[in-house]
Amino acid sequence: MATGLYHSHSNSRSKPCLRPTPQLTAIWKNWWVRGILTLAMIAFFFIIIYLGPMVLMMIVMCVQIKCFHEIITIGYNVYHSYDLPWFRTLSWYFLLCVNYFFYGETVTDYFFTLVQREEPLRILSKYHRFISFTLYLTGFCMFVLSLVKKHYRLQFYMFGWTHVTLLIVVTQSHLVIHNLFEGMIWFIVPISCVICNDIMAYMFGFFFGRTPLIKLSPKKTWEGFIGGCFATVVFGLLLSYVMSGYRCFVCPVEYNNDTNSFTVDCEPSDLFRLQEYNIPGVIQSLIGWKTVRMYPFQIHSIALSTFASLIGPFGGFFASGFKRAFKIKDFANTIPGHGGIMDRFDCQYLMATFVNVYIASFIRGPNPSKLVQQFLTLRPDQQLHIFNTLRSHLMDKGMLTAATEDE
Repeated sequence: MATGLYHSHSNSRSKPCLRPTPQLTAIWKNWWVRGILTLAMIAFFFIIIYLGPMVLMMIVMCVQIKCFHEIITIGYNVYHSYDLPWFRTLSWYFLLCVNYFFYGETVTDYFFTLVQREEPLRILSKYHRFISFTLYLTGFCMFVLSLVKKHYRLQFYMFGWTHVTLLIVVTQSHLVIHNLFEGMIWFIVPISCVICNDIMAYMFGFFFGRTPLIKLSPKKTWEGFIGGCFATVVFGLLLSYVMSGYRCFVCPVEYNNDTNSFTVDCEPSDLFRLQEYNIPGVIQSLIGWKTVRMYPFQIHSIALSTFASLIGPFGGFFASGFKRAFKIKDFANTIPGHGGIMDRFDCQYLMATFVNVYIASFIRGPNPSKLVQQFLTLRPDQQLHIFNTLRSHLMDKGMLTAATEDE
């Protein structure tokens, strides 16, 4: 009697009949579900980009809240924290406190002129850190007062769980917003590289995967990892080339005093102006080109896409280890075939931290407009002192002469 994929009929010569196994059918069904929902999420991503940076900032906040909810719910269910007094209330209260602190810092830093012009905002800005500390201290005291003798250990477990979740989710989502204010290109390119790597690694692994990559994620393969890396670097170069030509993507988000609105318009820096580069001799012999014109940002995009494809997946491996530790398949069932929101953003948060550090280390310099804004808020005697110091400095360097000063 035939077995496996072959079926026989009695009393007649049987013909081999190849039929898809249930396992194979399930794999392709999952492939189509993931594919369709991935396209839907990409379309949604394009829509929110079109709506502008303020909408993007609100979306980041919504994603942050949902990720926090998913992780806190896991702790609530795993540790059976149903009888803990005030656990959920305090968790959400701490989320509110941390967001108040981070968003207050962001508004004060990036919209200094608006804050100084409005009296209520100016007062809140002046005492922002004291107010934030007072709010946190209130939650801390509420936690201590809620301690119950039979639940001491579990309550401290959950207190730590909440704070680690705040560190992972809220702090890093705040960095996403900082990257956004530097220019939408610093937000879109890194996120798109992570998405591209996720898709291409899945595609290469699905069709060519043979060699397991890491035990934490048995479905991940070396073929998918390497193929995704190569595809992501190429994608990052192409996307950076397209976006670097548009001011709406490369200019930082700033507050315009004349129009009382947020604007994305500037004279692009040298980072986003085409320049000619000499090609190394070895490569010249292969492609026949001596020079190439490209944006300097494209060179930085290689670093971003390389991190997204080589280090970014470790955010996913970390999440896989976390889920295995608590014997759960996904963080939630929000997106069919993909799991929860946190399942989609486990690599994004790590990427956001890298981009923020990269900008601070290699890109960002002193901001003249911020210096002028802070200068104008000083007392007249302080302004005069800075003016005299600056004048003496410029005269010592020969950039300002006595004749120029008299004029």
